[in-house]
Amino acid sequence: MEFSSLRLLSLYAPLVGWSGLGCWLGRVCPAWVGDRLGKLLFWVGVPGSVVGFLRQSELSAAVWIAPLAAWLAILLGGGLGWLWLWQARRVSDRPPAPAPGNLPSRLASAVSNQAAIAPCPAQNRPTQGSFLLATMMGNTGYLGFPVSLALVGPKYFAWALFYDMIGTTLGAYGLGVVMAAYFGGRQRSPLDLLRALVYNPVLWSFGLGLLLRNMPLPLWLDQTLQTGAWASITAALVLIGMRLSQLRSWQSVRLASVGLSVKMLIVPLLVGLALSWVGISASERLVIVLQVSMPPAFATLVLCEAYELDRELTVTALAIGSVGLLATLPLWLILFPAT
Repeated sequence: MEFSSLRLLSLYAPLVGWSGLGCWLGRVCPAWVGDRLGKLLFWVGVPGSVVGFLRQSELSAAVWIAPLAAWLAILLGGGLGWLWLWQARRVSDRPPAPAPGNLPSRLASAVSNQAAIAPCPAQNRPTQGSFLLATMMGNTGYLGFPVSLALVGPKYFAWALFYDMIGTTLGAYGLGVVMAAYFGGRQRSPLDLLRALVYNPVLWSFGLGLLLRNMPLPLWLDQTLQTGAWASITAALVLIGMRLSQLRSWQSVRLASVGLSVKMLIVPLLVGLALSWVGISASERLVIVLQVSMPPAFATLVLCEAYELDRELTVTALAIGSVGLLATLPLWLILFPAT
């Protein structure tokens, strides 16, 4: 328990410190600073960190459990989210209960009318789409990577990477796009999906990292890759803070809290229990559980804006989930401790 506390403190210090710096920078710097930093990380920083950390990680045949667990978490989160929406629609379809007889007639009439006309968020298709995406897609790259590296170490980074690349990335740009188009107001060509996948530099760096993983490199180049990898993780935390500082909406708290309970509590617990029967090591299990428990990905906001979903709900889920992560991380270290 003491070791877990030390690991949490070693994570919280940079997590809160660098993201806090990003929040301050996001308020005082022009908007283009965050945009440029995001593009730099997307095209150079994160791909370089993938190559660098893959050289330190161990690969085994069992690593393919990670993307399988990712898709299990995505489908489980979507299924539980859909069940909640279905139940909410059933409740909203019931006739409103009569107002208590001891209320004044005007007040009783107002209560009955409000109950009859109050819209149920679960009936709104864009809201349904945002809700389901928030229960399915996690921030397993920019946030999941530093959390996994700090709490488990670079030795098991490949598990986090396989989870993100073959699970979350394909899920967001595949199933996520299909769902956003279905629930949103606009349709996009299937070529948009193919283009997003092909032009994703992290996908190419993933293949390059696998090729270079066991190849001997000059010492200075290897050290440069490692330094750049950790610098990219730091810059990613700063960018997360900058993005959070630009979120202005805290509406839809109740609905967002339901989705986050599914995404960050119920699904990680179920996946962690399932992995306990698979036979992988405790450290490998913890890496996957941490990835499953990440808050909603910023990709959900991109999909929300592209397909005209419920932006208020998406923004609220992002903000609350990112802050709530600090409270949920100790739970997974206690329930699924690493070796």
